[in-house]
Amino acid sequence: MIDDLWYKNGVIYCLSVGTYMDANGDGIGDFKGLLRRLDYLHGLGITTIWLMPFQTSPGRDDGYDIADYYSVDSRYGTLGDFVEFAHGCKQRGIRIIIDLVVNHTSDQHPWFKEARRDKNSPYRDWYVWSDKKPAGANKGMVFPGVQKSTWTRDKDAGAYYFHRFYDFQPDLNTSNPHVQAEILKIMGFWIQLGVSGFRMDAVPFVIATKGAKVKKPVEQYDMLRAFREFLQWRQGDAIILAEANVLPETDMEYFGRDADRMHMMFNFHVNQHLFYALASGDSRPLAKALKATKPRPATAQWGLFLRNHDELDLGRLTKAQRDTVFKKFGPDKDMQLYDRGIRRRFAPMLGGDRRRLELAYSLMCTLPGTPVIRYGDEIAMGDDLSLPERNCARTPMQWSTEPQGGFTKSDKPACPVIDKGPYGYPHVNVAKQRRDPNSMLNWTERIVRMRKEVPEIGWGDFAVIPTRDPAVFIMRYDWRNNSVLFVHNLDEKPRETAFSVGLPGEAGAHLINLLAEDHSHADKRGQHRVVLEPYGYRWYRVGGLDYLLKRSDIDETTKGNKHPG
Repeated sequence: MIDDLWYKNGVIYCLSVGTYMDANGDGIGDFKGLLRRLDYLHGLGITTIWLMPFQTSPGRDDGYDIADYYSVDSRYGTLGDFVEFAHGCKQRGIRIIIDLVVNHTSDQHPWFKEARRDKNSPYRDWYVWSDKKPAGANKGMVFPGVQKSTWTRDKDAGAYYFHRFYDFQPDLNTSNPHVQAEILKIMGFWIQLGVSGFRMDAVPFVIATKGAKVKKPVEQYDMLRAFREFLQWRQGDAIILAEANVLPETDMEYFGRDADRMHMMFNFHVNQHLFYALASGDSRPLAKALKATKPRPATAQWGLFLRNHDELDLGRLTKAQRDTVFKKFGPDKDMQLYDRGIRRRFAPMLGGDRRRLELAYSLMCTLPGTPVIRYGDEIAMGDDLSLPERNCARTPMQWSTEPQGGFTKSDKPACPVIDKGPYGYPHVNVAKQRRDPNSMLNWTERIVRMRKEVPEIGWGDFAVIPTRDPAVFIMRYDWRNNSVLFVHNLDEKPRETAFSVGLPGEAGAHLINLLAEDHSHADKRGQHRVVLEPYGYRWYRVGGLDYLLKRSDIDETTKGNKHPG
């Protein structure tokens, strides 16, 4: 059955091995240590772990400069350690997806070393070269303000090589069929070792044409179909989660109109408008963003997130909207990055206000898609703005009040643990929050559990319920004879709102609160009147809690069918 797709109604947890658990006392996390933390993740209720790069790397870009795709960096353990970790995940019903970083390699990769050494090497055409520095080399940088160019001269090669990212990350010539074949081998290798899918890094760049004569890159979408086709044959339920910050009108090119390309994509468009809604208290642009990204194949899914390991990219907002978000969440220049985003972690952005944090995570969990939680956000970890660029939000996990937050026995971890201020590990850590039933950690565990019990969000069709107050955002989902409804107050002041569920007959007469005891019953006109506290939220099941008895094997809410009462 179609609802067996595991990625449609789960919760993904993103972590970096090197900042999540250390077992050897050297300040670098490894798979042996991570295996010991699996019961914590199992208790949190997540269904999938997304691992950031852990392959052999010089480590100049947090592992995204890979020097060997078929390995585990010795700081993190061995391939055997990874397999034991994968087995531990399988025992607990947790799947693994890993980063697939194939737009570029490290300049220390043997392929690039061979390519620069010999012009006649077969690896020469695995990269993108030019005898002269191309025009426009000072445009198209991924990290403006930090990068100077997208072309760098290599003395050994006697030519310029192309790099969208840092100069130590030469781009692969992904149009080369030999490179494409190698990408399939890389996927096949890790699938064989227990991986269930990949988060593909920088997909628009991977599929774009590259070269000195390319003035306007063209996306080669058929490449996505080849990746998908390989996975479906090698392991039928393996997926690709695409990092593609593209405009809504391009979404279907990535999913494939015949559902034959990417299984999942991060919804950057909704993410940016969600932050604008949180900053302004105005939900209308968010509603438009949801409508714009609504089209997708039945087997495809969005990944919904608040913060990731990069900057909060606001490039799709208007200047006025972007300025509003900057003013509210990143007013200082050292909080901003690349002229387009904010580099802070989520909790400091919201001033550590528990009400606003809960509101935001409630929104993320009830927007159409699969929630993606970043490690440490379940305990509201902070950032260290003294660290350069994005590293400020990539500090080690804070486990306890022990030295270095219980992360390492070393006095000098590779990345410093936050030890001072309100977000220092003496105040914010897992051990302390485990003992507090009202902690952010325990609240997150409860909301994750409830999210998994509401499959309508992952599978159903949604409608935004109109209100007269832009600060009040209401959504309803319908799926297989059942409906759920969510109400959020984006403002710092209390709100009273009246609304109709929008279903025929008596179907929407009763709303059962899934998180508390204050249920709602419609008046004679079919209107519900709800009073929301500042930053308040409600999760309602429409009708009663006998929804499992009413759930149909087919969706009866399609056009021409009456929704049951």
